[in-house]
Amino acid sequence: MRDAYTDQLDELGDALAGMCEDVATAMEKATRALLDADLRLAEQVIDEDIRIDEIRHSAEEKAFALLVLQAPVATDLRIVVSAIHGAGDIERMGDLALHVAQAARRRHPQPVLPEEIAPYFAEMGRVGVALARKAGAVIRSRDLAAAAELESDDDAMDDLHKHMFTVLMDRNWDHGVEAAVDVTLLARFYERYADHAVAVARRIVYVVTGQMPGPLAV
Repeated sequence: MRDAYTDQLDELGDALAGMCEDVATAMEKATRALLDADLRLAEQVIDEDIRIDEIRHSAEEKAFALLVLQAPVATDLRIVVSAIHGAGDIERMGDLALHVAQAARRRHPQPVLPEEIAPYFAEMGRVGVALARKAGAVIRSRDLAAAAELESDDDAMDDLHKHMFTVLMDRNWDHGVEAAVDVTLLARFYERYADHAVAVARRIVYVVTGQMPGPLAV
């Protein structure tokens, strides 16, 4: 019975780590759709988002079943509770990738971003995808050092997000209000995506140590 229970806990972690890879792929595709005005890729992200939602629901059902049937305590309880919260964080990352793809579809065939802004979003996409994949690796390894690295890795996204405001406030901005709104919203999507990845890593710290490292950003 104990072996079966341990296997169920491991399967729950594997499901969340797999979700991280799914949302990383979604953001990678969404960013390419955004930069290349690629309607096909945008539609892929939109269509595939339902799968991420389904995995979240399945993970939550398994977690609640473990709570009811196994009455876990100590580390096991922290694993189950963190899985419930983590599934929500990761699913939200998928939603944010979806929002990026929807922006690309909404403006198609026109590009969403002014040409000089695009490289910043290419970098935000790269950072976000790397954070999601590292979060998945942390779920599997429970490596506290790697979890802490996500905090510093997220600083790069925060810097890019802040820089967008500098760009938008520049007196030489001549792309109009509509483009400014798009840039503001999209930058926020990427910044929040990264915040959720950090939240996942913090929950792993909680699983291992029993203490949450500071207030959650999300």
